[in-house]
Amino acid sequence: MPATAAFARIRHVVLDMDGTIYKGGTLFPWTRPFLESLARLGIGHTFLTNNPSKSSADYLAHLEHMGLTATPEQLYTSAQATIDYLKINHPALRRLFLLGTPSMIAEFEKAGYEAAADDPADVPDAVVVGFDMTLAYARLCRAAWWVSQARPWFATNPDRVCPTDRPTVLVDCGSICAAIQTATGRAPDRVFGKPDPSMLTGILRRHRLQTAEVAMVGDRIYTDIAMAGNAACLGVLVLSGEATRQDADASAVKPDVIVENLAGLGELLDAARQASCGKLNHHP
Repeated sequence: MPATAAFARIRHVVLDMDGTIYKGGTLFPWTRPFLESLARLGIGHTFLTNNPSKSSADYLAHLEHMGLTATPEQLYTSAQATIDYLKINHPALRRLFLLGTPSMIAEFEKAGYEAAADDPADVPDAVVVGFDMTLAYARLCRAAWWVSQARPWFATNPDRVCPTDRPTVLVDCGSICAAIQTATGRAPDRVFGKPDPSMLTGILRRHRLQTAEVAMVGDRIYTDIAMAGNAACLGVLVLSGEATRQDADASAVKPDVIVENLAGLGELLDAARQASCGKLNHHP
């Protein structure tokens, strides 16, 4: 368990969503009190998701439906991480062939990118592949064509499947990219989304934070906790979702903190802040 001083330094908490703040369509009873405690302590928060199939507005509406009010600055998706990376590292890439849902395409267009058509004469600067729940075979073939023609290409997230409680397999971005890679012999130039550290570095940049000031909280060791380690942030595993304590014991990737749920993290942050204030009050 990290020292109290590590918790006292936390200025921002990054929250995975399903398994951390809610399960399926049900908000955990401790989520709202935890967010209220963050506000009381002056600690900011961001909701984080690997799923780029919905726009920021879609996710904000989903949170609102669950009783949580959030601003656009409090949400970060793998599509936004991809956009931020491209703007900073590849500013010349402006026209993109986007293999994604209409919501994802709209997110890129809102950020100033142009969407190339499914036309061999409309040559894109790069290809971006996401979790396309509206996938059309012709567009998959067009994406593979541009990849085969040495266009730069990027994947929004590595997930092979999207979790669901329905009797189906939701083929996610990683599997779509595997089809393109098999057809062309080329892997993506960069894969965003957890556990890639760009998901956290984008938030650090947005809020002008240092790594020691951020706690990454999630229920998956191989994505949430691995990303925290990759970005040198505090990794907090909650046992309210996928991972168990036995999983953590067996994993080579170790969380800095394990708590039953967000209520436990709230207690640690509150205790650290009180201890820090007590030291200040007793300083000679």
